[in-house]
Amino acid sequence: MKTLKLTAAKAISAAAEELFAPATLSVEEVVEMLEYPPDGSMGDLALPCFKLSRTLRRAPAQIAEALAAAVKDPAFSSVECVGGYLNFKKDAAAFSARIVNTVLAEGDRYGAPDLGKGKTVVLDYSSPNVAKPFHIGHLGTTVIGHSLKLLHEFAGYKCIGINHLGDWGTQFGKLIVAYKKWGNREEIEAGEIDALVALYVRFHAEAEADPTLNDEARAAFTKLEQHDEESLALWRWFIELSLREYNKTYRMLGIDFDSYNGESFYTDKMPRQIEKIREAGLLEIDDGASVVNLEKWNMPPCLILKRDGSTLYPTRDIAAAVYRKETYDFEKCIYVTSAGQCLHFAQWFKVLELMGYPWYEGLVHVPYGTVSIGGAKLATRTGNVILLKDLFAQAIEKVGSIMKEKGAETADNEATAEAVGVGAIVFYYLSNNRMRDINFLMEDALSFDGNTGPYAQYTYARACSLLEKAGEGSGKSVAPIPMCAEESELARVLSLFPERVEAAIEEYEPSFITRYILDLCAAFNRFYHECKILSAENATERENRLAFTRATKTVLGRALSLICMKTPEKI
Repeated sequence: MKTLKLTAAKAISAAAEELFAPATLSVEEVVEMLEYPPDGSMGDLALPCFKLSRTLRRAPAQIAEALAAAVKDPAFSSVECVGGYLNFKKDAAAFSARIVNTVLAEGDRYGAPDLGKGKTVVLDYSSPNVAKPFHIGHLGTTVIGHSLKLLHEFAGYKCIGINHLGDWGTQFGKLIVAYKKWGNREEIEAGEIDALVALYVRFHAEAEADPTLNDEARAAFTKLEQHDEESLALWRWFIELSLREYNKTYRMLGIDFDSYNGESFYTDKMPRQIEKIREAGLLEIDDGASVVNLEKWNMPPCLILKRDGSTLYPTRDIAAAVYRKETYDFEKCIYVTSAGQCLHFAQWFKVLELMGYPWYEGLVHVPYGTVSIGGAKLATRTGNVILLKDLFAQAIEKVGSIMKEKGAETADNEATAEAVGVGAIVFYYLSNNRMRDINFLMEDALSFDGNTGPYAQYTYARACSLLEKAGEGSGKSVAPIPMCAEESELARVLSLFPERVEAAIEEYEPSFITRYILDLCAAFNRFYHECKILSAENATERENRLAFTRATKTVLGRALSLICMKTPEKI
């Protein structure tokens, strides 16, 4: 439809130049004004002429009537004046043929906007805290972040994915104390991250009865900061065990990172930035702590140093942002974290601006809503979590059972079950606007009925099956012959993909793609059920419908890949 908009805008602009000179309407202005009518019977595009009344010194209905008589283009079967609107109806056969043939010609690049040539985007996402398991609360930052990376890559950006591991802080003091008191190496190696979590949970339970354990933990972290070799060796081991576990999840999701530099990487890079803040006259002492006063911007002070001189999250994030700009020269640096951190990002973004870094405008915080279980907040220390590995395992097992019941054999049943099971969880999460809070319900996430990931993947497999039966050389182009309503509607939905991609990038919203996938699946399945494809009445009609099928496979496959989902060709 983007192409149709541009065609209409050019025709309107040319007609306006003749009708209303010296007043003019640029093509860009008209594109912005064109709308999709709420009812298809009103047309495919509409130009509301009310805003033009003052500029062109005529009533809206007069403007629409004059344009209707002057605008001529073979892409449209009719151009009509209805009140103050100029309504366009496309030539369905010509439009459908053009869209499908464009998809087939451009292949996997269809819908890719030319936004990122020569530009670099850094994306900071996933970023779990070391020695804690991947649970459902981590799914948001991981799949939203990776989907945004895939979308930006699709748009031509060079993307740097950074897993900013939470590998520093007092939690390591707690874990070191817990390990020395209650753990042993053999048990930890056997149990891996689950054993570390058990120690962490036990520490908090024991500390409830004996608060002095917290003092021991602070002292243990101080030793770590002072580069005590025994403490550093344990710390490195905890990171190794954690990454071993995390990479299993990343493999299932098809995710890899360009950098795993966590908080600890920036410890030697913070002093330079602290000194720059001081030199800018921004640093103030407040009850012994060093802060930047942000009262003028209606924010509380941004803490830079604690009373004891130790650093905090804002200090590390400022140092990390400067390092990334100097290293990657990014156009944008995107941070995908929970909405609960909005104030934190607003504060240190403002501090960077006050420090005089002009590129602060390229920093983008992409927040998302919270996940709860039965209405209860997730908390590792109390054990109230659903581990992603357990959730994925249940979903994969359920898919495997369904495949077995239906006798659906594939070349690799295990790989297919994993692709569909993991895809079900990802699709469930990304079906929602990212700011929506989710009360996670296992039965909903693992449902395979209705508008779900398995439904989308099955639709893709259906298109693959049709093309396999038809033979490799079929469905390579469309002839502009009269088409049924289902073909016309499918072409319309295919034409919307470029716009949905641009909107998803502009709004940092992967759910635009998820909802588009459901629209495309619905349009294709209506086409599949209502139109004879392999048994079409003549060779031209059969070739056309196979071309529609091939175009759907291309666009649906690309759309699924943009939200971290795999595309098995047989289910």
